[in-house]
Amino acid sequence: QVTLVESGGGLVQPGGSLRLSCGVSGGTFHRYTMGWFRQAPGKEREFVGVISWSGLRTLYADSVKDRFTISRDNAKNTVYLQMISLKPEDTAVYYCAADVDSAASQWSTAVAYDYWGQGIQVTVSS
Repeated sequence: QVTLVESGGGLVQPGGSLRLSCGVSGGTFHRYTMGWFRQAPGKEREFVGVISWSGLRTLYADSVKDRFTISRDNAKNTVYLQMISLKPEDTAVYYCAADVDSAASQWSTAVAYDYWGQGIQVTVSS
């Protein structure tokens, strides 16, 4: 059984930074494409970004490009989401997800992912 656990969320002021972590156990982490999604109250879950199994390729939603950075440490079975210049509209529950074998063209779609974390709250407010 593959388990994903997010950590690092919380309350931050506008313009602040946070780093989310997602630890993966029970699977072959180094083979997974890892994505981040978020869901704000009353809205659908949306794509934030993704990193390939090798870490050589990343893709971001336009709304977070140049502010968010995804990285991974395959030795620690962990993927990270570094967020800077946070805005109130970044407030959401953030989810990490693992994709076993989807094509890159599918990486921004939630249905491509096989395993999901439970989500963690990020609140950007003064």
